[in-house]
Amino acid sequence: MKIVSNQYANAIVEYNRNDIAMETFADAPLNIVNEKYGVRYFPISDISIKIMGESGYAVIPKLFGLLQTANLDAVGVRLVQDTPFLALRGEGVLLGFVDTGIDYLNPLFSYDDNTTRIVSIWDQTIESLEAPANIFYYGREYKREQINEALASQEPYGIVPSIDEVGHGTMLAGIAGGAKDEVNNFQGVVPFSEIAVVKLKQAKQNLRDYFFIPDDVYCYQEDDIMFGIQYLVGVALELNRPIAICVGLGTNQGPHDGTMILSQFIAWTGSFAGRGIILAAGNEGNSRSHFFGTADRSLGYQEVELMVGENEKGLSIELWGYAPSTYSIDILSPGGQYISQILPRLGERRTIQFLLENTVAYIDYLLIEAQSGNPFILIRFTTPTSGLWKFRVYVRGSENLSFHIWLPLSNFISGGTYFTNPSPNTTITPPGNTLNSITVTAYNSVTNSIYSSASRGYTFSNVVKPDVAAPGVNVLVPLPGNLYGTASGTSIAAAYTTGIAAMLLEWGIVRGNYNTISNLQLEGFIIRGVVRDSRNTYPNPVWGYGRVNIYNTFISLTAEME
Repeated sequence: MKIVSNQYANAIVEYNRNDIAMETFADAPLNIVNEKYGVRYFPISDISIKIMGESGYAVIPKLFGLLQTANLDAVGVRLVQDTPFLALRGEGVLLGFVDTGIDYLNPLFSYDDNTTRIVSIWDQTIESLEAPANIFYYGREYKREQINEALASQEPYGIVPSIDEVGHGTMLAGIAGGAKDEVNNFQGVVPFSEIAVVKLKQAKQNLRDYFFIPDDVYCYQEDDIMFGIQYLVGVALELNRPIAICVGLGTNQGPHDGTMILSQFIAWTGSFAGRGIILAAGNEGNSRSHFFGTADRSLGYQEVELMVGENEKGLSIELWGYAPSTYSIDILSPGGQYISQILPRLGERRTIQFLLENTVAYIDYLLIEAQSGNPFILIRFTTPTSGLWKFRVYVRGSENLSFHIWLPLSNFISGGTYFTNPSPNTTITPPGNTLNSITVTAYNSVTNSIYSSASRGYTFSNVVKPDVAAPGVNVLVPLPGNLYGTASGTSIAAAYTTGIAAMLLEWGIVRGNYNTISNLQLEGFIIRGVVRDSRNTYPNPVWGYGRVNIYNTFISLTAEME
C-alpha cells in the first residue's frame, strides 16, 4: 500500500489551494488530514534532486523523536481534588496520546470491574488491507469492546495485538490519567478520565535515509503525527467529549518559529472549544546542537566551528536566517580542503565532493522558505569526516545579520557531534514553538531547580516559550508489564500539564462553567496560577511564566468572582 510502502514518498500539501506543491504532485493519490492539509504519495523514482527548489522544504515530512530520557502536590492537584466544590478528576473528559502506544493490560487504565478506560487505540503499525476512512486508510483500530474482550481472554494479544514496546506512551498516559495504585503509591492527575491512543508507525526508510537517521532510534514523521491528532479529535467529536492531547515528541528540523506545517495544524486544531493540545519543550538545552551568530558588519561574516564525531553515517544541518538578509557559506574540512563562498541563487542546489576525505555535501538554498518567509540553507553530509569542520556564514543586508544553525535532535546523532561554541537558548523543539499552544518545560519538584537538559526559549521570532514548567525530573512513572521506574524529561512535564488541562476542561465544559474554553483559554488559566521565584523576572526563556499550580488558578478565579 502506498501509504506505508517505502517505495513511495510522502508530501504534505495544502490541497484546498493551488500552490506549487499541489501542482508538482497533482497526479499522486491524496489522503486528506483535515479541511486544509492532505498527504500525497508518489514513487520515490519520481523525486527530483531539486525537490526543495521545486516544491519547498515544508512538503517534506520532518522527523520527530521521543522527548524523555510525590509531584501531584507540587502542581496543586491534590488540593483541587480534596476541595469539595471542585474535586476534579477528569470525569467526562478524554485524554489523547500520539506516541508509542499503551500497555492496555495495565490496571492503571481499567475501572474497578476490570473493564477498560481506553475508548480506542489506532495502531498505525498493524497493516490492514481494508483500513477505513476514519483511520485514514492505514493501520488498525481497536474499540473499547475489543479491548474488554482481550482483557477477559487468556490470550489478549490474539484479540488486540497492539503493544507498547517502548513504554513512552504508557508512561505519559499513566502520569496524566492513571488510576490510583495504593500498593505503589501512584496516581495520575485525572484518574476518572477516559483515554484514546494513537500508536505511531516508524518513519519510512526513504525519509530516514534522506536525513541520515540511524536505524536503531525511534523516529516518527510529521504527517503520521498530524493524522494521529486528527484521529483523536474525531474520537472526541464522536463521543461528544472535550479532549486534552499530549504530544511528547520533538524535532530540531524546521524554522523554530511556529510556522512548520505541524505547528500550524496544531494551532488550528486547538482553536476550537473543548480541545487542549499540550506540547513538550524538548531536552536540547545542553546538547550543544544549536548555534546562534551575528555576522560582523565590517567583515561580513561569522565563523562557526562544528566538531563531528566518529562513525556518523551522515549529517544534516539547517541554517535559518532573517529576511530580507541574504546568507551564504564557505567550508573548511578537517582534512584542509577549502570550499570557497557558495553564492546563493533562487532554488540553488550544489553537490560538493571533498577529495581529501570520503565525504559528499549537498547544499540547498532557499532565499525565501515557503512557510516562514525566511532564508534557509540545508546542508547534508554523507559519511562526514570526524574532526573539526569550519564554516563562515556570510550575511548581506542592512538590517538583521543574525542566524541560527541546528543539528539534528541529540538522539539522532552521536554525542561526539556538537558546536564548539553553542547557545542553549532558542532550543525549544518544534512543535513546541507553536503559537497559541501550551508548551511545558521540566523542573525538579524536590529542589525547585530546572531540568538541566530542558530546552530553552524564546522562539526564533522571540515569542515567549516555554509557557510554564511542571515536574519532570526523577519522576516515578508506570512502565509496561505493571512495572514502575523513574524517568526525567519535558514529555513527563507535558503529561502532568495534560492532566491539568483535562481538569480545566471538566470544570469549564462538562460542568458548564466556561463552555467556549479552548487551547488559548487553557493557557491563560494555567498561567494565572503559576508559582514564581522572587529571584527571577518573568516571563523568561528558562521557566516561561512560572511553575504550574492548578489550585492557585482556582483561587485566583475565586478572588475575581468575589
